Amino acid sequence: MFTESLHGHPLVMQKNIFIPALTDQQRDKLDTLSNADELRFHSLLDYTSLIEPETYVFQDLLDRARKQLDEFDGSIDGIVAHWDFPTSVLAPILAAERGLPAPTLRSLLQCEHKAWSRIEQKKSIPECVPGFAVFDPFDDNALDSIDLSFPFWVKPIKSHSSQLGFEIENAEQFAAALEQIRAEIGRVGDAFDEVLSMVELPPELEGVGGNMCLAEDIITGIQVAPEGTMFNGEYNIHEFFDMRKDDAGHSFDRLDYPAQSVPDDVQQRMIDLTERYLRHIGFDNGCFNTEFMWDEKTGKLSLIEVNTRISQSHSDLFVKVDGTSNHEVAIDIALGVEPRIEKGRGRYRHAAQCHIGYYSDGIVRSVPSADDLARVCEEIPDTLVDIKVRVGDRLSELPNQDGYRTVLATLYIGADDIGGLEKYFDRASELLPFGIDAISE
Repeated sequence: MFTESLHGHPLVMQKNIFIPALTDQQRDKLDTLSNADELRFHSLLDYTSLIEPETYVFQDLLDRARKQLDEFDGSIDGIVAHWDFPTSVLAPILAAERGLPAPTLRSLLQCEHKAWSRIEQKKSIPECVPGFAVFDPFDDNALDSIDLSFPFWVKPIKSHSSQLGFEIENAEQFAAALEQIRAEIGRVGDAFDEVLSMVELPPELEGVGGNMCLAEDIITGIQVAPEGTMFNGEYNIHEFFDMRKDDAGHSFDRLDYPAQSVPDDVQQRMIDLTERYLRHIGFDNGCFNTEFMWDEKTGKLSLIEVNTRISQSHSDLFVKVDGTSNHEVAIDIALGVEPRIEKGRGRYRHAAQCHIGYYSDGIVRSVPSADDLARVCEEIPDTLVDIKVRVGDRLSELPNQDGYRTVLATLYIGADDIGGLEKYFDRASELLPFGIDAISE
């Protein structure tokens, strides 16, 4: 379809792209797309409903999203997810209902359901699957059903941002973890059960719903995440990220792009293993990123998880290095065209997402001022600062945090080398003062 411009030349009608929980910061990244002038972007539902609600009711979210789309006065040309559950499942369901390209719900759940994913990985890529066991966190004898040696890791069948994930060294720690899991697992688990009811589960998963948990062997090494696409059966990896943990080894400190920490032959193994798994489960017409751990001493690769979407946390890093957001490939697929990203057109050779964390409970007394933020941007150009807390917040009560620290702020930094990223992050941390009144347990 065409419309007339002021000068009488025909212009292509803009395509309408819906992105669940689209934020203003992410809208800025969309302006970098090569065909941004051909697209109109709309937020589907809102950030609070999809990312920070007190509880999730999936059917309610689905109905509200359907209503918004039904009432839209125009064509619906693409629906793109860039957040974790529930949007990672919500968007493909809505796209499929409208005949738009999307992975099948079954293939999504074979990645999102941590136990189902491990079962299918054992069938297709057994060489990189750690030992695991399913357990019921509401069973007082749950520890007896875990045939793993201490230490091991526990986490819900479905969560995000490492929520309710704990390293367990003994029975006392396991009991303490169960207490917190029992209190909080239903926030996501109940909604995930709603989604599981939409597909036929294999016999091995009878009774293994969203409020169950997984225990896994601890895996150590260098963590790397390839991100890619599958479109009409054609598989492609477009980049790798280094996922650097803090000194305690429990929480992510920095995400570096492009990855520098593993050799090319190890990256190729990650590429091959990811493709084998995605083809095994029939994943197609979607974006993904996988997380691997590489043991440099033994050469062993272990798969941590598969995420069935682009990551919005990667978007600014792509802009800084490549000149365009990774939304480029997601929107291409949503529109049914071959995905592509041109590399190296950005201002920097390297970029990083960095977290300023706090490792105990407390009340936020003060946060960086507008002058503080301005000074960061003056000293470190193009740096984005996302303050995650507000004055008066109780850190232990904030949503979407892992069990070991609270993220006070997230920074997105560009530099010409890794040393520059580290120097800039250290300096930015000095320039961003937080006042926290500690609370002892």
